[in-house]
Amino acid sequence: MGEEGTGGSVHLLCLAASSGVPLFCRSSRGGAPSRQQLPFSVIGSLNGVHMFGQNLEVQLSSARTKDTTVVLFVGLEELTNIRNVERLKKELRASYHLIDSFLGDPELIGDLTQCVDCVIPPEGPLLQEALSGFAEAMGTGFVSLIVSGRVVSATEGWWRLGTPEAVLLPWLVGSLPPQAARDYPVYLPHGSPTVPHRLLTLTLLPGLELCLLCGPRPPLSQLDPQLLERWWQPVLDPLRACLPLGPRGLPDGFPLHKDILGLLLLHLELKRCLFTVEPLGDKGPSPEQRRRLLRHFYALVTSTHFPPEPLEKVEDDVSRAQLPRACYLVLGPEELGTGLRLIALQLGLRLLLLLLAPQSPTHGLRSLATHTLHTLSPLL
Repeated sequence: MGEEGTGGSVHLLCLAASSGVPLFCRSSRGGAPSRQQLPFSVIGSLNGVHMFGQNLEVQLSSARTKDTTVVLFVGLEELTNIRNVERLKKELRASYHLIDSFLGDPELIGDLTQCVDCVIPPEGPLLQEALSGFAEAMGTGFVSLIVSGRVVSATEGWWRLGTPEAVLLPWLVGSLPPQAARDYPVYLPHGSPTVPHRLLTLTLLPGLELCLLCGPRPPLSQLDPQLLERWWQPVLDPLRACLPLGPRGLPDGFPLHKDILGLLLLHLELKRCLFTVEPLGDKGPSPEQRRRLLRHFYALVTSTHFPPEPLEKVEDDVSRAQLPRACYLVLGPEELGTGLRLIALQLGLRLLLLLLAPQSPTHGLRSLATHTLHTLSPLL
């Protein structure tokens, strides 16, 4: 999917592969959901081009104009044998919040990295103990705590979920309007694409949700207040401390260099990441600009410099020795005090990207990134 400039429009168009019937069209403009819809004549033309290309074994995936992108998702295997188009269109509405969040200017980055967006709670072991005990009491191995679409803590079963569901489930929860409780049917693209599971969510505090992935049992009514109070009342203060972690990602007072405006840390084997553009306040570019810069820099370095797997898994010793360990980019003149700095550093199983203020000297970027990576490594 292409990313547009501030004034550009993006449309996501889903068509039935056999008939060309539009199943849905979602739009965004300037990073925000938009009610602007594609004219039916444009949809028909795009479908005609798709059908023509299909006969020549060419797939049309997107169409662009100067300020507009249309992205086509055509005929997933599960959707090709459509018996009732109107019923399917109605069922797809449950996905609109999730789809709109991808088309906008997301605060998360799992869509790009295919790693689970995480935060680091101040009292992680205490929350993990409560979560494990609650999961055992409920008879399910798939439980997590989620704040603003980011995983605070999760059971081993939840962490073993495959891609893309491990990324999509927290993102889905973060995209939905606030509710005290939900019983939501979900299909797992990797683990169970044809049989739905149940995603149960309970709001422990505003913005902090307890999520369970389960089968027919337990019923939502079994999650009574007494059971919740038994496990979560004793850790109420640590839960409250998680609420600011949505935008910041790290506990208040965590030691970071004053020049850091944003960071992305990835554990390449565990497929988890920490992404924040608000580590030390609001100086410098806006959070939206910082996110955009780090997203583009990640796309650049992973396509040109760093392999998509840990260095340890690169089998050829010669190839491993030739791979870069770090690279940096200066946006503008390289003189001190002008131009934001971006640096990427890979050590072992971890990849760190930093966005730094213009006053940070280029000769010290690698040392700063190395120190920051060593500081963060025990957390992720």
